[in-house]
Amino acid sequence: MSEPWWAWAVVIGGLLLVLAIDLWIVDRGEAREFSMRQAGYWVSFYIALAAIFGVILWMTAGPVKAGEFFAGYITEYSLSVDNLFVFFIIMSRFAVPKAYQHKVLLVGILLALVMRGIFIAVGAVALERFSWLFYVFGAFLVYTAVNIIRQHLKGEEEQVNENLLLRWARKTFPTTETYVGSKVTVKIDGRRMVTPMLIVMIAIGSTDLLFALDSIPAIFGLTTDPFIVFTANAFALMGLRQLYFLLGGLLQRLVYISYGLAFILGFIGVKLVLEALHASGVSWAPQIPIWVSLTVIGVTMVVTTVASLVKSRIDARKSEQTPSEQV
Repeated sequence: MSEPWWAWAVVIGGLLLVLAIDLWIVDRGEAREFSMRQAGYWVSFYIALAAIFGVILWMTAGPVKAGEFFAGYITEYSLSVDNLFVFFIIMSRFAVPKAYQHKVLLVGILLALVMRGIFIAVGAVALERFSWLFYVFGAFLVYTAVNIIRQHLKGEEEQVNENLLLRWARKTFPTTETYVGSKVTVKIDGRRMVTPMLIVMIAIGSTDLLFALDSIPAIFGLTTDPFIVFTANAFALMGLRQLYFLLGGLLQRLVYISYGLAFILGFIGVKLVLEALHASGVSWAPQIPIWVSLTVIGVTMVVTTVASLVKSRIDARKSEQTPSEQV
């Protein structure tokens, strides 16, 4: 690990402080819905915070490390957009009141951040000791990309299946029938029970961990520095709940976003395999510089987002036409 312990302490402490302030500002007073304006301010704040961190990294560690951070951050943030579709399904399935959704997302994302930190630590050690895992990660990302495209071509919708942790929580904890404000536990007739709020938080956190099976290998394809991997994930996750409220109905209009994400995953998968071959002494295997990766990721997301919005506008105009005009 190239970064000193105090760098980790400063970054983690700073992130926790920002999240604590975020929670205090949003949750003080009575529960209320998250407005579009409020979400926009917070999304802008977290993006600016990530940009400032990247600039500091540029000045202290050089342009390569900064480029790896920005490429990893954009990749993780882009993949997070796909997560939001599933978060929306979970919120709808558990009928979470809108006034409490921001708290569910925050706690669930905090759980995911802790679990991802463990995942990153294990992955970094494993890759350092077993270099052949780069081939496994690369092949897995290419397979995931193909699978995403296949599902969307077939018109299969996102589904949420209860994982082992969620099923265990349902069976283990006595749960109230309805929500009790924003409380996660409540005492009824002398018996301590959990509310559906806790179950939803577990669902969000554990589901996001499953998404890490794609995103963590993807960022390891851009950098093997655990510090960069962690910070890119952390900054992407921190702004995720505000992005959920900001996008709102726009999520349904991003029809091509999954194709863009599939292309990014496939590109990084091929990059991983090529770099593993190059490290093994295969002369014809090229090394893809980080600026190329950053360009490919950025251009792909811009193109797919614009194409999605254009198609959505065209479809909306067609739906507004009268039957006589369509004939």
